[in-house]
Amino acid sequence: MADNFTKGMARNIYYGGGVFFFLLLVGLTFDTMRILPERDHRENITEAVVKGKEIWEKNNCIGCHSLMGEGAYFAPELANVFDRYGAGDEAVFESFMQNWMAIQPLNVPGRRQMPQFHLSEEDVHNVSQFLIWTSRIDDNDWPPNKQG
Repeated sequence: MADNFTKGMARNIYYGGGVFFFLLLVGLTFDTMRILPERDHRENITEAVVKGKEIWEKNNCIGCHSLMGEGAYFAPELANVFDRYGAGDEAVFESFMQNWMAIQPLNVPGRRQMPQFHLSEEDVHNVSQFLIWTSRIDDNDWPPNKQG
């Protein structure tokens, strides 16, 4: 085989492989763009969700928490926090979030502490709406266990 392998053949393999993988990239890109609206339910983004994401970013929540596998892994994964502590009920989750944010930091010796961000009730509501929206994204059942 090596005796019959010419520079022309190597060139054809190189260019042919390049074209093949470029076309594969383009095809997968279009497929991703086609399927994303079905998975991320962007039609359900409200003003509260947008404000909640702004608060999330302003306070660098991802510096400690992770969201759908992205983030610091210092504190719990929050992509499924609505399912864990709200059990699918927005009012229960809202109440949990208001109380949880109010009692921070817990001051338990030897444990990581979440700082007190002094968020207003409306800010906590907006963050709650952002986390509820996030929990409804089809993320192929991430995280793999309920506790994140």
